[in-house]
Amino acid sequence: MNAKLADRIATVVFYLIALLIIGILAGLIGFILVRGLAVIDWHFLTSPPSTMTAGGGVAPQLFNSLYLLVLTMLITIPLGLGGGIYLAEYAKPGKWTDILRLSIEVLSSLPSIVVGLFGFLVFVQYTGWGFSLAAGALALTVFNLPLTVRVVEQAIRSVPREQREASYALGVSKWQTITQVVLPAALPGILTGMILAAGRVFGEAAALIFTAGMSSPMLDFTNWDPTSLSSPLNPFRPASTLAVHIWKINSEGIIPDAKEVAAGASAVLVLAVLFFNLTARALGRWIHKRMTSGS
Repeated sequence: MNAKLADRIATVVFYLIALLIIGILAGLIGFILVRGLAVIDWHFLTSPPSTMTAGGGVAPQLFNSLYLLVLTMLITIPLGLGGGIYLAEYAKPGKWTDILRLSIEVLSSLPSIVVGLFGFLVFVQYTGWGFSLAAGALALTVFNLPLTVRVVEQAIRSVPREQREASYALGVSKWQTITQVVLPAALPGILTGMILAAGRVFGEAAALIFTAGMSSPMLDFTNWDPTSLSSPLNPFRPASTLAVHIWKINSEGIIPDAKEVAAGASAVLVLAVLFFNLTARALGRWIHKRMTSGS
């Protein structure tokens, strides 16, 4: 077999593999959307779920998912930025750095159910908070922090060394160089990674079953007192998210339209994750274009 024929065969095989992957993904997303989009309407998105009768919605679960995402990213972003900056700019080769990198790899490979059990023991029982949004946010921080640290580190390392050297040549300190030169240059990659991490948090279920709980109190959207149990902003109340609600409806739901509600909630969840991914790509390209044209 000559080299040209082998090259053509390999090219065709790789294209077929790519088409197979795209076809499987398109078929999965299409199946979910075809079943779910017919269920989604304004009433479905703004009404609470029903426990016995048909016609319930997913309003509390949708709000809980968004609020939990905000709480998680408020904790994850500072820790992830700090960890990524340390590993990229300050960490020196040695046993301590090797142990730190090994710990990050171990955390990133933990199944979400293990993180959920850890969160149940530490954030639910040990703290005395019970099932709550705060416990769920901390568990998801443990689950998502390794990814965030690696994204920040890789984005910082991708900044050309010449930019740092030019800053040092002007007498700028290391910390000012990081905050005023390196981080702005690495911002497109960091933001893209953060948004992708947010989409990962939005679709998590296993860890939240043991930390945030599988039920929500009746929410009063006119009560914004964060200390009230019925307040949507109370971080210490139990909260069922969209992903948990889908699992619960499919496994324990007794309402007549359980399949339709699960299909509609699944479609909302898929659309939200797609939105996060497409937004990450668009935002990264826009920022890169702005920085390139500005320079």
